[in-house]
Amino acid sequence: MGILDLFRRSAGHGIAAATEDLFDDDFQRRLEMLAIVSRRVFAGRMRAEHRSKKKGSGIEFADHRDYAPGDDFRYVDWNVYQRFGRLLVRLYEEEEDLSIYFIVDCSASMRFAGGRKFDQARRLCAALAYVGLTNLDRVTIVGVRDGVVARMPTTRGRGRILTVFDFLGHLETEGLTDLGSALKTFVAQHKRRGLAVLISDLYDPAGFEGGINMLRFNRFEPYVLHVIDPRDASSEMRGDVRVVDCETGDDREVTVDDVLLGRMHLAYEEYGRTVERFCTSHQVPYLPAGVDVPFDELVLQVFRRGGFLR
Repeated sequence: MGILDLFRRSAGHGIAAATEDLFDDDFQRRLEMLAIVSRRVFAGRMRAEHRSKKKGSGIEFADHRDYAPGDDFRYVDWNVYQRFGRLLVRLYEEEEDLSIYFIVDCSASMRFAGGRKFDQARRLCAALAYVGLTNLDRVTIVGVRDGVVARMPTTRGRGRILTVFDFLGHLETEGLTDLGSALKTFVAQHKRRGLAVLISDLYDPAGFEGGINMLRFNRFEPYVLHVIDPRDASSEMRGDVRVVDCETGDDREVTVDDVLLGRMHLAYEEYGRTVERFCTSHQVPYLPAGVDVPFDELVLQVFRRGGFLR
């Protein structure tokens, strides 16, 4: 049974109309093609490269440590004891399923200019989650603003994509952006480390760096999908107008002319370069995800750039 059949069967049991519009038949057909491409890429690599490793009771030798009372004598390295008189325990590498966390920005700025950024973010999240589920990874999705506001429990298996659709379809945008605070809560709630895909426009008054660093410093592997809408840096208004911050509600009287719009456009482009420079300098995979670019093209760029399929 394909994803379209699964979705149609569930639609007969009350799937929300908003979810059906967001993840329509065309979306699902392209999703199946992406899953096929990901399997081909994945098949060319060893499974062990895809899984994270930790020291445990596997089969590949990793290191020694001093014997401690209660350790299993079967793991004592007797050859070392005979040569050096030291009791050392052999440690082995243990394969562990990769955990993928999708962190979706649900702040009010994501609905600016008709909500195209939020729709793109949710489609990207759904597509990459399906790839992860198809490859038997553990997938978790959280919605964030100035804190964690929603969480889809960890799941695995391609049949769980309907749970992903339903969760993303019910997310709403409102409130302030504070990635530092939100991701501090996130790392406290998730002790199992893994890949953390941040999907956001990164409009954080306190600076986007704090949130990304929170992931880095807590041994997650951040991957940044920077959702971009060029209309954020343009305006059809001219003359004396009152502009209102969509998150705080603060307003200001300004005179909009070509000079101001030119400065706005330059500042917008510089901000994008600043984000990219930060990610590059800290070896964080980064992809600008324009709302006018089809989601499947962006996912293929993710595959080509690496850092997602292991």
